[in-house]
Amino acid sequence: MIPYGRQSISEEDIAAVVEVLRSDYLTQGPAVERFETAVASYCGTKHGVAVSNGTAALHAALKALDVRHGDRVWTSPITFVASANAARYCGAKVDFVDVDPATANMCPGRLAAKLESSEKTGTLPKVVIPVHFAGQSCPMDEIHALGQRYGFRIVEDAAHGLGGSYLNERIGNCRWADLVTHSFHPVKIVTSGEGGMITTNNAELASRMAQFRTHGITRDPAKMMGESEGPWYYQQTELGFNYRMTDIQAALGTSQMTRLEAFSKRRREIADLYDQALAGLPLKPLSRDPRGVSAWHLYMIRLDADAIRPATRASVFERMRHQGIGVNVHYIPVHLQPDYQRLGFETGMFPEAERYYQECLTLPMFPAMKDEDVFRVCKSLEQAVGAPL
Repeated sequence: MIPYGRQSISEEDIAAVVEVLRSDYLTQGPAVERFETAVASYCGTKHGVAVSNGTAALHAALKALDVRHGDRVWTSPITFVASANAARYCGAKVDFVDVDPATANMCPGRLAAKLESSEKTGTLPKVVIPVHFAGQSCPMDEIHALGQRYGFRIVEDAAHGLGGSYLNERIGNCRWADLVTHSFHPVKIVTSGEGGMITTNNAELASRMAQFRTHGITRDPAKMMGESEGPWYYQQTELGFNYRMTDIQAALGTSQMTRLEAFSKRRREIADLYDQALAGLPLKPLSRDPRGVSAWHLYMIRLDADAIRPATRASVFERMRHQGIGVNVHYIPVHLQPDYQRLGFETGMFPEAERYYQECLTLPMFPAMKDEDVFRVCKSLEQAVGAPL
């Protein structure tokens, strides 16, 4: 089986984890700070705040921006449910902005139209969460300009984006956002097993998120209500969560960061091979925005339903899986989930996202793939759609 994604673990990664296991700290130790520094330094930000997973990163980011009950948060319908769920954890009202059919990223034109309409009804969002789907940056300069005009804050969901760039600046550098969230799940660009991080240039936001990830507890006398009773003393000054990352995870993540450039280079090579090998088939990959470089977390195609008949996306999926090709589908639009339909969302509200979902297929993409693996995937796809290359 060739899976759609797979971690790449080296002997150096294993040694880094073993070193922590033999140390005095398995959690809340120096390895976490080293990982934070490595990611922040790579992205070009002043601060990184490590947490237990990418969802925790989104939740902490929104809490740091004071998202509360009744506030509005907008994101993309083409994302994992966590992008929207995190807003609901804060009590916010979630809504979506339809996608650009070429990239499946949030469409700035549709965002602008929705903002203009919402301004008239007093329903503007407090925060917008653009999602860098499949590793390609959203048009963040355009979204940022809208944020300046309409007064909303921006959290970039870069769970797919580490290693990519936009307008010659690395994804995660906060040029166009208050905060950027990252994920280190095993299928992501680098992994810490499970893990997440928020990068930012704002020291106050970083401090708030660091306290939020540890139950809202502080040991800093300057942040306490009243005086400290001694060196053992701590106070819970807000309701936080246990979102801490362990030193074991951080050590793995730091080691992985040393290979990020190599991972990214190989992903770009694989994407180029796919583009060349699939030319002429009744499908189209997502468009490449010339203003940026994708991190290529996923390689997505859209099947031409009319051209592949009597085959269907479902039959292509099943046939390729039967041949040992671990294709997948990313994503079912969030607003189509039953839990969101109970909130009032309906089929037809975001038509571009729904059309994309009906046609999309995820092909295997991970750095350890060999060229022959890519060609095997393409041959299987050729047979499944019934159209010779």
